[in-house]
Amino acid sequence: MERLAMSKVKEILRLRWAMGRSVREAARAIGASHGAVSKTENRARRAGLTWSAVEAMEEVALDRVLHGGARHSSRPDRAEPDPVEIHLEMRRPGVTLDLLHLEYLAEHPEGYRYTAFCDRYRAWLAKQGVVMRQVHRAGEKGFVDYSGRKPWIVDPTTGEAHEVELFVAVLGASNYTYAEATATQRIGDFLGSHVRAFAFFGGVPSIMVPDQLRSAVRVPSRHEPVLTRSYAELGRHYGTAIVPARPGKPRDKAKVEVAVQVAQRWIVARLRNETFFSIGALNARIGELLDELNRRPMKGFGGASRRDLFERFDRAALLPLPDTAFVLAEWRNAKVGPDYHVAIEDHYYSAPYVFVSEEVEARLTATTVEIYVKGSRVAAHVRSYEKYKHTTETAHMPEAHRAVFEAGDAISAWAASIGPMTAALVQRILGANPFREVGWRSAKGLQRVAAKHGPDRTEAACAQAVRFGARSYKPVQRILELGRERTLCADEPEERAAIQHENVRGPDYYH
Repeated sequence: MERLAMSKVKEILRLRWAMGRSVREAARAIGASHGAVSKTENRARRAGLTWSAVEAMEEVALDRVLHGGARHSSRPDRAEPDPVEIHLEMRRPGVTLDLLHLEYLAEHPEGYRYTAFCDRYRAWLAKQGVVMRQVHRAGEKGFVDYSGRKPWIVDPTTGEAHEVELFVAVLGASNYTYAEATATQRIGDFLGSHVRAFAFFGGVPSIMVPDQLRSAVRVPSRHEPVLTRSYAELGRHYGTAIVPARPGKPRDKAKVEVAVQVAQRWIVARLRNETFFSIGALNARIGELLDELNRRPMKGFGGASRRDLFERFDRAALLPLPDTAFVLAEWRNAKVGPDYHVAIEDHYYSAPYVFVSEEVEARLTATTVEIYVKGSRVAAHVRSYEKYKHTTETAHMPEAHRAVFEAGDAISAWAASIGPMTAALVQRILGANPFREVGWRSAKGLQRVAAKHGPDRTEAACAQAVRFGARSYKPVQRILELGRERTLCADEPEERAAIQHENVRGPDYYH
């Protein structure tokens, strides 16, 4: 008999028994065959039903009366397939219902045929939760998110408590979960949490599914979100595809939604009466609770824990960790100034002068600064944290500027040949002028003065000039013209002779 939904069965009986419509009219009204309408009515009559009785019955009760409440008839001589085991095996890569049915028949030759086998599995699956109905392949997907309910730490100095973020990552096939506290959701903490999660898993899922938070997505979109440069770099480094969930579509990341709820109940809630004075101490405690969570038996999985399923499915299927560590880099938009330097955190780095006024991208790590134009790297420097200083590569200069710069190097070498005080004064002169050419001209003036007065006198005069904080060659010139370079440097006697005068009391006066 064609199996109809109970709502249609009720409508057939209403049309036939309450409205007096013909079989043909009832069949046309509900879109069923004539035979289905007739058999439904006959089955209801054999069950002793009347319209008043049917009208008062719920659909589940009507189904039980008409069909015994069983979707499929079971035969005692046939082994029932285990839907839980089928669902777990479906998580393995390449495993299908057809393959599992063949294995079932190999063990039970008199078992159910393919259609009945699938129907029993799907009937069981329909009764499970939303997340359970999704089939996740081993090693295929990892999901990440932040918890809305947050743990907190206490400032040991002020005693003030403040909230921190809880990052959660979960593997799709096994539900194996990682969690940690971070100070913020900013890009450094966000990517650092990924790196530690991958290390915890011992591998990398083929696909990562984050929410469209600012640290992950630069241009949000339902269909084509644009990742931040740093997050895209992490994906390339680990060989994983990053596919953000669609906004407003929690089913895209239902796994981590549930994992966050579990983390809130089994981690955050259990920390409510505990006090921590640092994120490190908090994460040590979270690690203990996380291990306990991953070892807890889960409902609907035959008593298996997340760790059991991880060892069974995900561990071998994850991509291997790369040989080199991931280097966290931040990207900044900048512009090349008229002096062919790019300002990055109040320090100035040179770029080839042909890119003056061009928009560029700067890639910052803890130790390097790289400058890119339209995706091509045009400059690389050691990162400096000195504010308002310049890091300049001579190859980036125009030819005329390079000549001045190289002349500055030459004059520094000349100053070093005269003596340490002359070299110190030249460096002070060059550093004191914002325009290198001005400093170079002043240093050249010192070189001309030295050629006139000789290296020994120049070195002595430079010692005096450095002592008095000179930043030009002119004090040296004046000292040398007056011939005072030696007298100014001479040490004063430890005790001067007493003045002899009738009005001056001597030391014996007070005895």
